[in-house]
Amino acid sequence: MINKVTETVFYVGANDHDVDLFEGQYVVPDGMAYNSYVIKDEKTAVIDTIDKSKTAEWLANVEEALGGAAPDYLVVQHMEPDHSASIQAFAEKYPETVIVGNKKTFNMIGQFFPTLEIKNRLDVKDGDSLKLGAHELIFVFAPMVHWPEVMMTYEPNDKILFSADGFGKFGALDAEDDDWACEARRYYIGIVGKYGAQVQNVLKKAAALDIAVICPLHGPVLTENLGYYIDLYNTWSSYRPETEGVCICYTSVYGNTKAAAELLAEELKAQGEETVVVNDLARCDMAEAVEDAFRYDRLVLATTTYNSDIFPFMKEFINHLTERNYQNRTVAFIENGSWAPMAIKTMNKAFENSKDLTIAENNVTILSALNDKSRAQIKALAAELAAQKADAEAEIAAGGEAADAAENAGGKKKGFVCTICGYIYEGDTLPEDFVCPLCGQGPEVFEPIEIEE
Repeated sequence: MINKVTETVFYVGANDHDVDLFEGQYVVPDGMAYNSYVIKDEKTAVIDTIDKSKTAEWLANVEEALGGAAPDYLVVQHMEPDHSASIQAFAEKYPETVIVGNKKTFNMIGQFFPTLEIKNRLDVKDGDSLKLGAHELIFVFAPMVHWPEVMMTYEPNDKILFSADGFGKFGALDAEDDDWACEARRYYIGIVGKYGAQVQNVLKKAAALDIAVICPLHGPVLTENLGYYIDLYNTWSSYRPETEGVCICYTSVYGNTKAAAELLAEELKAQGEETVVVNDLARCDMAEAVEDAFRYDRLVLATTTYNSDIFPFMKEFINHLTERNYQNRTVAFIENGSWAPMAIKTMNKAFENSKDLTIAENNVTILSALNDKSRAQIKALAAELAAQKADAEAEIAAGGEAADAAENAGGKKKGFVCTICGYIYEGDTLPEDFVCPLCGQGPEVFEPIEIEE
């Protein structure tokens, strides 16, 4: 499939409707798009390869776009195999083409393709540029968005940002989809969500660029209303709620905890709550439930005490939240137990290291099944959550203004960034025995930075 982006930039990617689980875990009923681009000028460049399942189709697209000529450059922005798996096939077809990447890129190429001998390579650093003629490629490093080697590429002639996995989404390009945000949100939170600080750093770099087109490695090319997409990324990466509403997630063994979750939903709607989303964690798409938890400002978790712990699906769900830095929301609990209910205590502890969470006061304890006492507790919890609606609406509405004000205020604090993986440590001094939690490296690979407050 070849589509024109501009008069000299072409889409040469492919759709995949055979994949059932993206990255081995995300359900993709509308398939996936693996994007790649060709820039034609005095010198020609290909931006990224694609998944091995579509190598032959992609190579044919590249050949057609270039009229059979060999490209001068292959720019490798991201080494995840859905974007890099065709590098060896490309290099075998075009052995003279210069492969462009950074130090981490070429380390990973050696790992993925141990027998590949690259004849011509160009190592670039953050901010380096490459002239093609009228077009110029400026390399913008984006470590840990969401791998350490990731870089984006800005082309000022056509004002295009080739954004790697940034601004991507689930779904093939030929699938009907009028709501970009839905599958883009699930994609972002599931795959990139842990790295909000790193995304914020890239957004600050992007703010200095004059961008008219965003070309991601998944999903459609974005050409209109770019502020909408950038604002959503700013919201998601700063861990602020996007929408006022209550997300209820439950697990239930014999239906009694389910009945409590459904009763709470009814009570909330009776209290005037317009948006109430209910997820059965044992049966729903877990990634959709995680998406809902990050989208809305209030979350209710309802589960049974199970093996002196909590039900496995709830345990997994909370882990998905905490590993993605869940914060800035209200969380309420409903527990059920027949002799020693302890789910509230367990769930509370699971969030003990999370930032800026407000735990509801009227949490609910059910002893086996609903009774008058637990129904009254659910009413009280519904009233407490509904009372927060006005505050939530004002907070979400003011979120963007508050973020702009904070940026304009210019407040900065000290920190250190890992030069291997991009992890950011906040603090005036890096401990001498500090070990990076992402890549395991010591303090010798960290550099001081200033972080916007």
